[in-house]
Amino acid sequence: MDTQQIIAIVVVAVIAIALIIAGVLADRARKKRIDAAEQAREDREAAAKAAADKTIAAKQAAGAAAGAASTQSDQKSGTESTKQAESTQSVASPAESAGSTQPAQPESQEASQTTEPQPQTPESATSRMTRLKARLANSANPFGKALFNILAKDHLSEADWEDVEDTLLMADVGADASEQLVDELRNDARITGTHDPAQVREALRSKLLAMVGTDTDRRLNADKPEAHKPSVIIMVGVNGTGKTTTAGKLARLFVADGKSVMLGAADTFRAAAADQLETWGAKVNVPVVRSDKDGADPASVAFEASQRAKNDNADVLIIDTAGRLQNKANLMDELGKIRRVTEKNLPVDEVLLVLDATTGQNGMEQAKVFAQAIGITGVVLSKLDGSAKGGIVISVQKELGVPVKLVGLGEGPDDLAPFDPEGFVDGILA
Repeated sequence: MDTQQIIAIVVVAVIAIALIIAGVLADRARKKRIDAAEQAREDREAAAKAAADKTIAAKQAAGAAAGAASTQSDQKSGTESTKQAESTQSVASPAESAGSTQPAQPESQEASQTTEPQPQTPESATSRMTRLKARLANSANPFGKALFNILAKDHLSEADWEDVEDTLLMADVGADASEQLVDELRNDARITGTHDPAQVREALRSKLLAMVGTDTDRRLNADKPEAHKPSVIIMVGVNGTGKTTTAGKLARLFVADGKSVMLGAADTFRAAAADQLETWGAKVNVPVVRSDKDGADPASVAFEASQRAKNDNADVLIIDTAGRLQNKANLMDELGKIRRVTEKNLPVDEVLLVLDATTGQNGMEQAKVFAQAIGITGVVLSKLDGSAKGGIVISVQKELGVPVKLVGLGEGPDDLAPFDPEGFVDGILA
């Protein structure tokens, strides 16, 4: 082996080592960027939570002050009423002493009865969508802003495209969907061949819309012309996702559309579940079928609820189920039994999976178990109170193969609305 060959081998070895070192350094830098971005997101969420707590405290203080003022007003009004009554009695006394007799006036029926609380009027679906889109657009949305800031650069380097993919992953878009979106963006001439921010934004918007899906039928089956009556909806999901609360909010949404609704409290393993559902139902005059004791067979509650809904000719029956996830076999047996006994009376039109948007990819495996156990027809994303994790919409639909039909963007009773793809994408890019 001559000297030139030895030199060539050494050069190749040096180049290989340099490439390996460069790769290791690049990987470390990328991890640092991800960690920094995640820390920044956590700081923003902590600041937002602190601001929300401060606002709530201020509202409570204002409410307490208003209550005190109201109490003082009531006391003053009561004192004046007492004085008027005494004055009336003193005027009537001379007539009574003169021997004039008049029949005693019966007490007012309204005064003797306890005033019943008036049922609430839920907000219409159209109004909810407008309000929730505005809330989404005004929320802290680093997802859309970060993507736009990167893509609007004059020249996109390999590191920039890695930043795009990192941003998508941190927004819970999912690995496969993130890779697909990056490939499509890199091949879009509107991004790689122009410096016009408007064109870049429109390109990003069109790609996100295509992945979210604009042609998907997101209507609840109960709203379709061919729906059965009563139309049965079974709510499923892990405990803590807001499943029972979502069932109550969904009842309000149907009431706002003029439908008669019945609730079935088939989550008999959580002591407060039936009470919680009754509280929601009482506010809009929706009856709740529940067991007299905790720990009863949930299938028997579902059967009784379906029988009563059929007899009362209700438009919609919403059945809340337990969210225990002890093991897959147990879950399949329990949910399968609830569905079978319900279908002895009524066909089941819809199975909605309630998923906590803040759990991100951690909740996807649980979601898949429910999908296999009972066959879901749609997803409700609860706690989507900002767009930092908005990518979960894309990954949920891609993984489960069913559409996101409803989203919850707050704790208010009417903060549940039909999912609007265009409003959602425009909100995160605002």
